[in-house]
Amino acid sequence: MQALVVDDSAVYRKLIGDHLRSWGFGVTLAETGSEAWRILEEPNAPKLVLLDWVLPDLDGIELCQRIRQAGSSSPYVYVILLTSKEGRQNMLQAMQAGADDYLVKPFDELELKARLLVGKRILDLQEELVSARESMRHAATHDSLTGLTNRGEILAMLERELERARRERKPVAVILCDVDHFKNVNDTLGHLFGDDALREIGKRLRAQLRVYDGVGRYGGEEFLMVLPSCDLPNALLRANELREIIANTPVVCSGEERLITMSMGVAVSRCDGKNEVETLLNQADAGLYQAKENGRNRIEHFTSAAKKAAHGRAPKS
Repeated sequence: MQALVVDDSAVYRKLIGDHLRSWGFGVTLAETGSEAWRILEEPNAPKLVLLDWVLPDLDGIELCQRIRQAGSSSPYVYVILLTSKEGRQNMLQAMQAGADDYLVKPFDELELKARLLVGKRILDLQEELVSARESMRHAATHDSLTGLTNRGEILAMLERELERARRERKPVAVILCDVDHFKNVNDTLGHLFGDDALREIGKRLRAQLRVYDGVGRYGGEEFLMVLPSCDLPNALLRANELREIIANTPVVCSGEERLITMSMGVAVSRCDGKNEVETLLNQADAGLYQAKENGRNRIEHFTSAAKKAAHGRAPKS
């Protein structure tokens, strides 16, 4: 772990730096508070700081306050304030300014080591908590099989993009696609192959979309794509490109391979107000049904005829 030592005394900088290196810490040195602040503003700055109270420009108390005012916008920085000032009032002032620990000079090297180990343990725990929180957030918003966003998250993205489109008067296209004869794939080649096929399809779809497009697993063998600022002609073109990318290369798993095809329904928003998410999804679903009816492995967009045909239909396959 990298530690920042801030002290205007060359003697203390060397003394503390030598101790830290012998205990396995990396060391960055600063002579003034302003120099230390510049270091802490850099990417991958040290998260463990040994800070002298009295400095020639920005003192230790002011630097503590700056560090804490940065808040959640940056990783937590553990601060041990070093000072020759004794007394409970000074310790209280240091803690109120944001210091995590307080050590009076001259200090015992073993006491310093103990305080550093406590700081390192707290920072390690905090990093584990952040990692666990990120894992939970990812699990809540992503599909565990394909790694794509899940149904709830892709629908939330669609809602956001439609709201933006209403403000900017731009189209939003959706592509709803379904693997053709997926039950037969599972029945003949097994569910493991079917899972690999869904993972591979998700990977191919994601790789071909723009960075600001979205793709999620909508349910079962269905995928939903959201394409902001995409009109109908371009949406149909993109959908057909994606269909060909899926259909032209077989999925391979455990020595087995099979060409997988998809049917796709395309719809484009008209930015005409409420319930547009439901309307747009129903339109894409009608197009998808029409693609299935017309032979599969094809693209269809929403039309009144497609909507009429979709009523009373059998399940997609």
